[in-house]
Amino acid sequence: MLRFTLLGPVQMIVDGAPLTGIAPRHRAVLAYLLLNAGRVISIERLIDAMWGYDQPDTARSQIHASITAIRKVLRGAGAVQLLETRAGGYVAQPEAGQVDTQEFTELAAAGELRKALDLWGGEALEDVHAHYVTGVRELWNDRRLSAYERLVEGELAAGRHGELLDELAAQVTANPLREKLNGHLVLALHRAGRQADALAAARSYRTALADEQGLDPGHAFTELERAVLADDPALRLADAAPVVSGPPRRSTFLPYDIPDFSGRTAELERLVGEQHGSAVVTIDGMAGIGKTTLAVHVAHRLAAHYPDGQLFIDLQAHTAGREPLDAAAALEALLRQLGVPADRIPVTLVERSALWRAELADRRALAVLDNVLDAEHVRPLLPGLSDTLVLITSRRRLVDLDGAQALSVDVLDEADAAELFERIVGERARREPDAVREVLQLCGHLPLAIRISAARLQHRPRWTVSYLAGRLRDHRRLLDGVSAAFALSYEQLDEAEQRMFRLLGLAPGRDIDACGAAALAGIPEDEAEELLEGLLDAHMLLQFEPGRYTFHDLLREHARSIAEDDGAVLQLLTYYLHRARAAMDRLYPYTVSQREGIPQPAAPIAPIRDAAEAIAWLDAERSNIIATAVHGPEICVGMLALTMRPFLDRQAHHDDALTLHTLALQRSRKFGHREFEERALTDLAWTYWRLGEYERAEEHAHQALDACEEAYERARALLTLGNVHLRRRQDEQAEQYLEQALDLTRIGADTWGEANVLGILALVLDRAGRPEEARRHLDLALALHRKVGNPAGEAMILNHLGVVLRHQGELAHARARHEQAAALYRKLGNATDEASALNGLAEAAGDPARAVGEHTAALALADLTRNRPEQARAHDGLARAHLALGRAEQACEHGRVALGLYEELGVPEAGEVRVLLEHAG
Repeated sequence: MLRFTLLGPVQMIVDGAPLTGIAPRHRAVLAYLLLNAGRVISIERLIDAMWGYDQPDTARSQIHASITAIRKVLRGAGAVQLLETRAGGYVAQPEAGQVDTQEFTELAAAGELRKALDLWGGEALEDVHAHYVTGVRELWNDRRLSAYERLVEGELAAGRHGELLDELAAQVTANPLREKLNGHLVLALHRAGRQADALAAARSYRTALADEQGLDPGHAFTELERAVLADDPALRLADAAPVVSGPPRRSTFLPYDIPDFSGRTAELERLVGEQHGSAVVTIDGMAGIGKTTLAVHVAHRLAAHYPDGQLFIDLQAHTAGREPLDAAAALEALLRQLGVPADRIPVTLVERSALWRAELADRRALAVLDNVLDAEHVRPLLPGLSDTLVLITSRRRLVDLDGAQALSVDVLDEADAAELFERIVGERARREPDAVREVLQLCGHLPLAIRISAARLQHRPRWTVSYLAGRLRDHRRLLDGVSAAFALSYEQLDEAEQRMFRLLGLAPGRDIDACGAAALAGIPEDEAEELLEGLLDAHMLLQFEPGRYTFHDLLREHARSIAEDDGAVLQLLTYYLHRARAAMDRLYPYTVSQREGIPQPAAPIAPIRDAAEAIAWLDAERSNIIATAVHGPEICVGMLALTMRPFLDRQAHHDDALTLHTLALQRSRKFGHREFEERALTDLAWTYWRLGEYERAEEHAHQALDACEEAYERARALLTLGNVHLRRRQDEQAEQYLEQALDLTRIGADTWGEANVLGILALVLDRAGRPEEARRHLDLALALHRKVGNPAGEAMILNHLGVVLRHQGELAHARARHEQAAALYRKLGNATDEASALNGLAEAAGDPARAVGEHTAALALADLTRNRPEQARAHDGLARAHLALGRAEQACEHGRVALGLYEELGVPEAGEVRVLLEHAG
């Protein structure tokens, strides 16, 4: 039997099995013809349906190809007669029952609505992309909802409101602006005896409609809302059983406790395990974190311990379109929940508060005060001396509510988030654990976002979790569900806090401190810190370490969506430049002259007291600085690259160095800054050499020589070329490049550069059999580095001295120099070069067992800093040491790794390791 499905993925099904291999464009053409079954469709109309105004030159031939492909598939299914060619075009002639859209229409017209709805397998034309699809999909989805509304109307009339609630609530979540659907939910809740929930659902629809479309509900919905509020008997079923009088019920006003409550084990243990008496507990957290859900769940769990009443009131502090419910009105509602007659409730706030305390004095009751604005808002509602438990929820930390126990609720951990998602979605979640993890990460483990996403998947049976994850990668889809909640929190901030919140959304970095926020906003640091703390208390920011502030990912997207950059990010980038310069001046005072061309800041920058503070600040801000340079204003970042260069190099942040120097090169070329272009080329050449990417290092160094006129940058490029050829053992070329570099450093009186070149030239001379000359170069280089106060340069020369001494057989002296170098590198935090010193120490060990330990330590540092040359050197040394100890298997294992690395680097050591492996194997 042949069947076509359009109410979901477009498929052609033969004997119950979908045919595969039909191209997406062919399915789009087939679907359009089936939707217009019985009508002749011209080729021009097909072209317009597929592409609209954006028609390719090959449109006609593509349509012909699609028709041919469709006929081929139909022929294979024995239904070639279904598609006919007519004078004006093509016509599809399916038989009765072959197309699900036709069957849906017939079933709906016959009143068999449940059968009609069961035909749907997702959104109409779910996996088809063509110009006509959007309009057709909306039309058919509207027909589906209309059928569902008719179905619910009949179910309500039959008194089956209880069975409908979960399904109906999910449909409203997916279609929040559908008035008739919302009306059905309100009526179902009311008939289920949940008047408060019914009114809350009505308020939610009214708010959503106002926010999204600026409209009020229609007359029918307004009348329904009024009738629910008045408990109008007309809303009851005509054949409802009469109310049987009996003993008065206790005051139970708690909302519905959701059946899929998940996680929160620690919070429940604290709230349920400890609270069986009187207390005031505040539950605070960001919008969508699940505060009300937790409070209501706890209240239901504890209900038996408070037999004199379980009360609930929404104080509406963050309810769209509503002012917060004032304390007097809240007390009136709570007193009525306790059964106090209206004529006994006084008028003034003071008198109502006193009566509330008096009523609770002899009761054992529980009250949930939900959605509180601040401590002042809720203080008149607190009981006096009584056995009452009060649970308060708020988006703001109520730090000045004396005597209250505070619980701040965070996002769900991975296990709890997965449990919540699985409880809603079911088996599909268990089949795709990796996709589930991605969805949860995209939702930021925020319960509201998880519920919305899971509900969408639950009601789209043809969707996979992977498909949902793909849709959610566009954060705007997530924001569609949670932005209303975030907007309400934002509206409760004062003007200065709102501005800071928006500006923080523009900052490209991961987090920020008060100094950075002050620069971003153009305000004093103490004012910025006060605003940050206020946002933290309002749960608009997070804090994972003291003094640093960050966003939940979805709140960051929301802040970014409402922000406009008026130069704030440029101010932040400028601050990073000048503070980084101050840090470099502390860490590398011998390089101060390199930064003399950077203008002084327009406003004072907070001083950096010592090297430890400089390192701490740079470690905290490095990723933020790079992100702001990349994603901030498109300006030349040559000064920033110059400033950050020594730190990124010495601390082995080579990936960040490549990012920043590449950006500096691109921007300098775009804006015509030749000086920064030259420097970026030499910086890139050096960084590639550090990473062992010698071809790219050589390429950029030659480009730098072609572009550079300044002696300093030419010397740096030549030094890089010398290093590259040294590693390749092309000593004659290395010496030529290094001699040229040495001349340029001396012409430019560049003492620091001269010392660096002398140190590398010494290694070339040593390998050329000129050790005495090498020693003289190293002695001079060491003196020059000490003269300018360059401890990193001093460590490098000591390390090179160890190499030369080892080659002369002076192992003890060699080890002493390597140990000195390693200690200096360790003090400087330079792990990448410390690996070189430790490898040198092992090579001068004279004892294979000791060499194993020292090469292993070197390898750990080389792995940490991704220093491929030293990784190869360590594995090479370990292979030789293990072979000397008779451990051939371990020797071969390390030898093979070393060989692979040497081959990647393109250096001659590869041949030596091959010989070693032949000997070991």
